[in-house]
Amino acid sequence: MGGDKKRNPNNDDQADIRAIQTAINLGITHIDTAENYAEGHAEELVGQAIRGFPREKLFLVSKVSPEHLRGEDVLKSAKASLQRLQTEYLDLYLIHAPNSQISIKETMEVMDLLLEEGLIKNIGVSNFNIQRFEEAQSYTKNKIVANQLHYNLIIREVERKGLVDYCHKNDVILVAYRPLQKGEVLQKGREVLEEIGKKYQKTPAQIAINWLVSQSNVVTISKMGSRVHFKENLGAVNWEMAEEDIEKLRRDFPEQEEISKVCALT
Repeated sequence: MGGDKKRNPNNDDQADIRAIQTAINLGITHIDTAENYAEGHAEELVGQAIRGFPREKLFLVSKVSPEHLRGEDVLKSAKASLQRLQTEYLDLYLIHAPNSQISIKETMEVMDLLLEEGLIKNIGVSNFNIQRFEEAQSYTKNKIVANQLHYNLIIREVERKGLVDYCHKNDVILVAYRPLQKGEVLQKGREVLEEIGKKYQKTPAQIAINWLVSQSNVVTISKMGSRVHFKENLGAVNWEMAEEDIEKLRRDFPEQEEISKVCALT
């Protein structure tokens, strides 16, 4: 919302604010943003949207950019995000991506400080493989509670690299982003998706989202800007797919190998 990496000067800010408020009114409380979304403007939109809602009812997540992982930069970024969001704390603060040029020890020391000072409630990472995750965890006395990863029926690298099992065994929440792969998951020819959809009387999008959240320790985030999206996505939760159907989709969904090669996990 508000643009991609750059702020979109023609963005309909009020429409985005209304969408966030609609989401909250429909019961959605996990709001995900980052300092580099629309050059910080996405955080500003969230900050404006959540005015008037009880802060303790919301779960706000933001991310520090990989170029800002030096100690003093992490602190500066966190405080700037809080100011844009108009909140005193974040429920979860993520390292947006690893940066091999900056000591992860230095980064984690400041993440601990942010938690101890009450500016964040939980520490997380994003786009970390198992080795990098364990290295980061070795430098903090606090548990890293989440790893936000690119994961859906097409992009399956996190399975092949053992991250799904790792998160399950170590009680880490895998936050899957792009659950529909910008619509690619729903393209024609996905017979297995349609077959299971008929069984549960759900749309292909609802099956694809539920496939993620029916797995242990997996949640997902998705941009929603209209009531149509809200209605469809909310129909994907509060029910659970049978294990046999989870595995059938994992095994039989087409084209997963070819497309996932373009998404390298670091």
